[in-house]
Amino acid sequence: MRLRFLGTGTSCGVPFIGCTCPVCTSKDSHDKRLRTSALLEVDDKNILLDCGPDFRQQMLQVPFRKLDAVLISHEHYDHVGGLDDLRPYCKFGDVNVYAEDFCATHLEERIPYCFTPKEKRYPGVPAINMLRISPHVPFDVDGVKITPLRVMHGKLPILGFRIGRLAYITDMKTIAESELPYLDDVDTLVINGLRHKEHGSHQTIDDAVMFSERIHAKHTYIIHLSHDISLHSVEEAKLPEDIHIAYDGLEVDIQD
Repeated sequence: MRLRFLGTGTSCGVPFIGCTCPVCTSKDSHDKRLRTSALLEVDDKNILLDCGPDFRQQMLQVPFRKLDAVLISHEHYDHVGGLDDLRPYCKFGDVNVYAEDFCATHLEERIPYCFTPKEKRYPGVPAINMLRISPHVPFDVDGVKITPLRVMHGKLPILGFRIGRLAYITDMKTIAESELPYLDDVDTLVINGLRHKEHGSHQTIDDAVMFSERIHAKHTYIIHLSHDISLHSVEEAKLPEDIHIAYDGLEVDIQD
């Protein structure tokens, strides 16, 4: 498996519009962060993890191939604002979007034309199928087993995903002890760490490090980062071995 980080920034992206802090004015490409999303390649299958408002810009940087699944963690705009831009991928057939019931209902209400049944679609609209999933109930994408798990984004229940030895979790603040068995034997953990200062609905970088150590992940990449952290080079140097600040365009291979 290979994971490409399409975006590693928080909801406003980095640089933050109008900000002149050292991170926002940095010339280092590692400090330029689009909204959080990732593309997972498993053999010849392509699985998109969240589809935010920077999706079009992100996908112009990668080969144009079929998307076999789009996994949605939750309905916040920075994770779903690019769904309309899936329409070029309908060239390969209908695109399957997976979301839990609460999230799926919200999306169908907000952008109903994206989820029009085949018999009622008019020319030009995206051909997207909404498939509803539930925590702890594995589902299959052309032979790739995916298990959703429950995490809390403040008071909002959202999904993380276990795929083979990869665990992908964004926007988490807390997780119940009962979820930890789903993270056994993780090789690569992708986990959010917004900043150093405490936040009501996101982990800090220190929280992310402690969580990685708690589940004994072999390799960890921190995402959903704001401009309130220091420069990438400074933050990276502070972290323990095998825990990294992810950056846009980074590709990592994951042990099967």
